[in-house]
Amino acid sequence: MAGPTLAFWLARHGFRPTVVERAQERRSSGNPVDVRGAAVRVAERMGVLARLRAAATQVPGLTFVTSAGHRIGPLALGRPRGDELEVPRADLATVLCDAARDDAEFLFDDSVTALHQDATGVDVTFDRAAPRRFDLVVGADGVHSVVRGLVFGPEAGYVRHLGLYLAALPLHRPATDPNAVVMYNTPGRAVAVHPVRGDAGAAFIFRGPAIPGLDHRDAGCHKQVVLDAYRDGDWALPDVPDLLDRLRAAPEVYFHSVSQVRLPAWSQGRVALLGDAAASVSLFGDGSSLAIVGARTLAEAIAATPGDHRTAFHAYEKQHRALANSKHRGYHAAGALLVPATHTGITVRNLAARLFPRSNSSRV
Repeated sequence: MAGPTLAFWLARHGFRPTVVERAQERRSSGNPVDVRGAAVRVAERMGVLARLRAAATQVPGLTFVTSAGHRIGPLALGRPRGDELEVPRADLATVLCDAARDDAEFLFDDSVTALHQDATGVDVTFDRAAPRRFDLVVGADGVHSVVRGLVFGPEAGYVRHLGLYLAALPLHRPATDPNAVVMYNTPGRAVAVHPVRGDAGAAFIFRGPAIPGLDHRDAGCHKQVVLDAYRDGDWALPDVPDLLDRLRAAPEVYFHSVSQVRLPAWSQGRVALLGDAAASVSLFGDGSSLAIVGARTLAEAIAATPGDHRTAFHAYEKQHRALANSKHRGYHAAGALLVPATHTGITVRNLAARLFPRSNSSRV
């Protein structure tokens, strides 16, 4: 999200951006995420808001299902309101890439392997492409940022696992309930089925400690982590075994260790960090909105002080860090809502949920 958005705005200010993406092409997986608040205004100024509205899920609320099969909801909690949108992650990435592709260079199936900076630029070594020199480098490569590791050091010093994991995959079939995200819980585990836009998606959200040596690129390992976590359980949803079978067979699964990134500074010399690489904060999809807003803020700061990257990076961080920090505080409430750790916690959550605002959709 952050890279293409930054490229779009830098190109508008006369820069020549290059976006480097490890994947061979735009990815097809991922759970729906929100475009909300200032990110909606950024999307409108980019001319992509109509496409995002067309891609939006239009799901009105979240429904919890008790162990007895009773439904609570649909609830308005966590759902977009007003002019805010929920968009499948892959669709959002495609729209943002399309907006930037005429004015930016994209290097797919490649990654940065070394950075050497001096007073006038940064020499970049790639895994596949020939080495090149750039004025500035921005690491917008996620929680497990390679750029951050090369410049700031190992992620163990900056990334803290928050006790939750998320795995998501498309089901390639309609959802049983087309009008709500339906969630089932056992202690420390949740299964959600999202209707998306007629092609349902499943999400597994579960509690667990940090796994030493977990390779965030090993899809087979990710699947096994999920399968081990859901090996047993008394589920109100009889489809859980089928969903796990689909996960085993899925060619691509989005897997994420819910983590918090904390850095004393978001830049060193001519290298800056953006999006989750700088400050991963959210379980409710705010990361995409922060990435979009942060990219616009960084581009504006660079354009406002041409040739003075230190001032630009400082101005960007001062403005955007305040917004990112405001999102850190919501994690514990989100975790308790979605994945209560005990039977008592599920009961208390369900009782409290009966008091939450309901979705006002006429379809429910």
